[in-house]
Amino acid sequence: MAFDAREFLKTVPECPGVYRMLNASGEVIYVGKANDLKKRLSSYFRKHLPSAKTRALVEEIASIELTTTDTEIEALLLEQNQIKAYRPKYNILLRDDKSYPYIFLSSHAWPRLAKYRGAKRESGEYFGPFPSGAAVKETLALAQKLFKVRQCEDTVFANRTRPCLEYQIGRCKAPCVGMVSAEEYARDVELTRDLIRGAGQEVINKLVAQMEALSAKLEYEKAAVVRDQIKALRHVTSEQAIEEGHADADVMACVERDGMAAIHVLFVRGGRVIGSRNHFIDLIEPMDVALTQFLGQFYGEGRQIPDQILINHLPSDLEAITRWLFQLAGRHVAIRHSVRGIRKKWVSLAENNAKASLERHRQSRHVMESRWVQLTEWLGLSRLPKRIECMDVSHSHGEEARVSLVVFGQDGPDKKQYREYRVTGITAGDDYAAIRQAIERRFSGDPNFFPDVF
Repeated sequence: MAFDAREFLKTVPECPGVYRMLNASGEVIYVGKANDLKKRLSSYFRKHLPSAKTRALVEEIASIELTTTDTEIEALLLEQNQIKAYRPKYNILLRDDKSYPYIFLSSHAWPRLAKYRGAKRESGEYFGPFPSGAAVKETLALAQKLFKVRQCEDTVFANRTRPCLEYQIGRCKAPCVGMVSAEEYARDVELTRDLIRGAGQEVINKLVAQMEALSAKLEYEKAAVVRDQIKALRHVTSEQAIEEGHADADVMACVERDGMAAIHVLFVRGGRVIGSRNHFIDLIEPMDVALTQFLGQFYGEGRQIPDQILINHLPSDLEAITRWLFQLAGRHVAIRHSVRGIRKKWVSLAENNAKASLERHRQSRHVMESRWVQLTEWLGLSRLPKRIECMDVSHSHGEEARVSLVVFGQDGPDKKQYREYRVTGITAGDDYAAIRQAIERRFSGDPNFFPDVF
């Protein structure tokens, strides 16, 4: 039975709330929020919808569920919680924060530095998130070169009886065997902490004061070591544009074309651009509404929130987003649209990257779409498949058989859906039995997730 939008809209209240769109199988396919539910939901059922993705969504709707709220902030929080719970296919679904690496400084008596991903279970300080593993590696290498804080595991540290290779090549002070005093090591840890936070000039000032103090004591060799640290640090900081006040900011630029949008995020810490990330969206809502949803997911996973967010396109519900960020961060977070000076350069840089990445993404998608059309023709299918799965088996001389499953959607490989099956109870080397067992296990689940082509 077709969804009767006209009758449904008669019952929708004009108040803030969250709506859930469901398909014929009862699966939640989209979650949204609105300050005025009636006005927002009416916009889906106009005669001429500009976006093909929105038209596809509306065609799938079998029912809509509503939850009204007292305030816009309650609606925003409920929307984010339900997107996490249902993971609807038409919503903006960002990778969670576990995909972003951090730098971890342990709370050990002799703290260690390490690259870290995943849930923050260990006791210590976490710096980040960083946009990529390369950015973490570069920062760790610089910190190790300058201040020689250990990066070895605690078990290795506890069992050393003599200095390791890192000490021999000047990358560690060997606290494991007492080659450095606790006071000196604590000072190095503090300088490392300031460096990672982006306070490069403060570190230089401390090092200058330390060098002068050593020179006054006629400890010229130690003063020369500190001088080299200052020289190396000045070289690094001179390669990046530094903003007065050591600004921390996330710089976002969004551009859209033909129902698709790219959001490029620059991470600025201590006035330095430390990296960036691209996110791509198939637009269901107008850009300002989609941007509100993006911000809710981007900062809703425990991500570090900077003092300011610079953006080239203001989100809808700006006031609600600002209040929500204040609740998360425990301080005011400025969302700024009109900026000058170095901040304007950052926004321009992000915008140029967003345009270039969107064009590359569109070209890549066009190539992928043409391959799907060709495959559909070769297989004599009546419509484009939405999901293709491929299986293969491998083993070591007949033992330890494994069957791998890879999944392709219309945008390419869907690596989150990849699976590996361990095969047991078969004759060694019997690939047919291994595949049979994996297929039986694969197709014992929900038919709604069966592939169109296998």
